[in-house]
Amino acid sequence: MAPRPVLSDDEVDAEREQRNRLRALDARLRSLDAKRAGLIADMRKLSVEQKHLYDRRQAPQDEVQRLYDEHGALGQRIAALRGERDAARRGLEGAVVALRELKLTFAPGERLRPDAIRREIATLEHRQQTRALPLDEENALIAHLRQLHKDLKTAEAQTAVVATHEQQRKEAEAKVVAARAEVERLSKEGVETRARRDVKMQEVRAKLVAAGGLVAELRAKGKARSEVMTQVDAVSREIMELEGEGRRILGEMRARRDEARKTVRAYAPDRRRPSTSTVDSTADAQLQELLKRGKITLGG
Repeated sequence: MAPRPVLSDDEVDAEREQRNRLRALDARLRSLDAKRAGLIADMRKLSVEQKHLYDRRQAPQDEVQRLYDEHGALGQRIAALRGERDAARRGLEGAVVALRELKLTFAPGERLRPDAIRREIATLEHRQQTRALPLDEENALIAHLRQLHKDLKTAEAQTAVVATHEQQRKEAEAKVVAARAEVERLSKEGVETRARRDVKMQEVRAKLVAAGGLVAELRAKGKARSEVMTQVDAVSREIMELEGEGRRILGEMRARRDEARKTVRAYAPDRRRPSTSTVDSTADAQLQELLKRGKITLGG
């Protein structure tokens, strides 16, 4: 029996087209594998950069928290100083009022000093002895000396009282001075504390700006990584689609090879019917020949 082809011309053309398609799929898959590997490397690099930025962000954030705590403590100190200053002002006002009231309790005669009165008496007596005065001036001078002697006796009798009152006045004045100094001290400390708090706030803002820059950079890295992941997913989907198409083509080619094997078995001469293994090997050989030349001949 003369050999005749098993596959039709259309099937041979389809077989050739599928082989070409498989070669194109294989080249495309190698290209996509290389592209995905590069994208995965980029994604891992971005992940490392993200981790580095996150670690760098922690230090400014910790510093911001520390400065903010110090700013809050200074604010509490300012409030406490304000309360202390108000209390000191009330104390100063009370000390001033107490001093004024104490001075009002002193009698006008208590302000006279015995030494001053004695000096005035000596001056007037020397004038009386050394000058010739008219009678009316002489009488007025004598009357004034008598009054001074009375005042001297009164002042000498009130020396202890005057000394006590003087001590009380000095103590009251010292309280006023101390209260005023305390108000000034608290006011000065309040101003200094507010200045320190303002400096802390400026430092907090500077650290927040630095931390914000790192956060912005971290977000940019995250966005870039997300875009790379999207590309990886797209490439992976394309790879899966191409692999599915390749498996489908291989399945069709395998089915065509099985059909060729059955044809060889069906048309082989009975006198030389080979064993099953021989038929399979012959069919595989002829299928390989098909893959090379595009035809299978029977009875060869």
